Amino acid sequence: MTNYEEKAIGELSIWQRKMSKKPSIRSRIAKGMQNKVNNIIPDKVHGVITGAIKNMVKVVLAGSKFITKEPLTMVSLEEAENLVRQKLKFYKKAATVSGAGTGVGGILIGLADFPILLSLKMKFLFDTATLYGFDVRDYRERLYILYVFQLAFSSDEKRIEVYEQMVHWDSYVKKLPLSMELFDWKTFQQEYRDYMDLAKMFQLLPGIGAIVGAYANYKLMDKLEETAINAYRLRLLKDRGIL
Repeated sequence: MTNYEEKAIGELSIWQRKMSKKPSIRSRIAKGMQNKVNNIIPDKVHGVITGAIKNMVKVVLAGSKFITKEPLTMVSLEEAENLVRQKLKFYKKAATVSGAGTGVGGILIGLADFPILLSLKMKFLFDTATLYGFDVRDYRERLYILYVFQLAFSSDEKRIEVYEQMVHWDSYVKKLPLSMELFDWKTFQQEYRDYMDLAKMFQLLPGIGAIVGAYANYKLMDKLEETAINAYRLRLLKDRGIL
């Protein structure tokens, strides 16, 4: 085992404890406040987010848009993760520019950032899976990508459930539907929509939208990076017999 693998295992253990942690009183209060905010957000905003997520889930499951490269093999964990972090720099920059650019225009133009950011997140996850050596042409690997996404952007209650499913992925995936028409996208989109930070909603306000949009998008990509790296570490280290 290399020094880098030992370091990665330590970081993975910390992350796993965080994923298994029960919701705190603070998180329950925050969830309640978030639900109240969601209730006053215009239906048009909810409609744009819901439509964007539904379409993106279909695209991911069909595998028609993001599959561009062969899976990377015969590389060390350190090499793979260095490449993932290099990719993330590009996606962070693109997400920040999108958040700032659309945030300038207020609610109508600001709405355009939701599908853009969603697409950037999914493209990053496809690239990440490929760099860790997983073949996204396999429908099951595309399902895993959706679960990584859901793990990153779900309530604490849902996060614990999704994490347990991913820990036992090899057996769990056999129970999942093989048809994309049967995938529960409604729960998927609801969790993502409800997760969106209050700060992200401020992106829709004229004047402050550009600054808030750029910052929110950057932090959301940070969240996705941490989740994706550890979710793929979990599988890769198990496959290599290290865990």
